[in-house]
Amino acid sequence: MRYDDVVKYCLAKPGASPDEPWPDDLVVKVSGKIFAFLGGTDAMGVKCGPTKEAAAEWRERYPTAVSVMAYIGRYGWNSVALDGTLPEHEVRELIDSSYADVVSRLPKSKRPQSA
Repeated sequence: MRYDDVVKYCLAKPGASPDEPWPDDLVVKVSGKIFAFLGGTDAMGVKCGPTKEAAAEWRERYPTAVSVMAYIGRYGWNSVALDGTLPEHEVRELIDSSYADVVSRLPKSKRPQSA
């Protein structure tokens, strides 16, 4: 999946909005909470499940393409290469899972209507 397709897919999520909190670092948020880091065109950062074990499973399945994300990896965030190693449906699954995890932690009053 190409970087531009990943950006479009993330922004198509209900309530998703782009932000650039640091120079040249795009993130996608829902109700002010980040669910995808899209700072470079060769990788993305996503929350890979509710537990560290779930995130570790992705790293075990794709050791050359998925790694612990700097600074926030201990909270289940992984960096995922957008180099074609992961099939497109797996990239979409990671984005969907990250989005769902972030939305589930929002107060009901801040959740998007169609999430």
